[in-house]
Amino acid sequence: MKCCICGPVKNCGPYLNRVLSNVEKIGALFEDYQIILFYDHSTDDTLLKLKQYQKKNHKLLFFINKKQISLFRTHNIAFARNHCIDKVREKYSDYPFFIMMDFDDVNCKNVQPEILKKYLNRDDWDALSFNTVPKYYDIWGLSIYPYSFSYNHFKNNQSYYNFLQNYVDNKLKKLPEGDLLSCLSSFNGFAIYRTEKFLNCYYDGKIRMDLIPKRLIDIHSFVTQSPVIYKRYQTVDGRFEDCEHRAFHMQGIFKNGAKIRISPEVLFY
Repeated sequence: MKCCICGPVKNCGPYLNRVLSNVEKIGALFEDYQIILFYDHSTDDTLLKLKQYQKKNHKLLFFINKKQISLFRTHNIAFARNHCIDKVREKYSDYPFFIMMDFDDVNCKNVQPEILKKYLNRDDWDALSFNTVPKYYDIWGLSIYPYSFSYNHFKNNQSYYNFLQNYVDNKLKKLPEGDLLSCLSSFNGFAIYRTEKFLNCYYDGKIRMDLIPKRLIDIHSFVTQSPVIYKRYQTVDGRFEDCEHRAFHMQGIFKNGAKIRISPEVLFY
């Protein structure tokens, strides 16, 4: 089994050494692995650390972005992730797995690669993310019935963030031993994918209502007692942005029947 380990990197200097060490431990689970990163302009020593690491580990390939792609953060991140996936398509499409992960504080904790290992030969997932402590945190990238769209696009978004965090936490806790939680989208800082199910999928940080069936939007609106709203927040512009993972996962589901799942186990402690 072979795997590509991918991700965007920007201002990750304080975490890179630890994260790359974790990447090596994950990579050791596979017959071979390749690290594919997209570096964007940083104000710290991220680029220096990448160059230093590449000298000792030639498995690292990284692209240096030299232009601004968009004024919107999610559009830029989607571009970075798509660059990584393009490299997988070009050179590593025969690798059965690829990992997309963040290279910041979320994944610089202690990794437990044995947890990931036991899922590699299971056929009940095509995209698999993991729980985090003290709770599952990536609510923006989460779509789980009946909450199929972003919490930012309904009224009372902050209270729904807390609600959804408890909602998915309770579901993960109540899973029978060995089971995975089914959803429409989940990332949580780290996810592993079966390459064949996502080669024709792309990340998109724009709002992609065309990828979510209207009946699911209607149900989400009903349970939140809110119409869909498009509002600018302090850190995200909900008029133009959505989490880039949602479009990627929805394409996997509707194009290829991909099974998106969450493990209740914690990979990074």
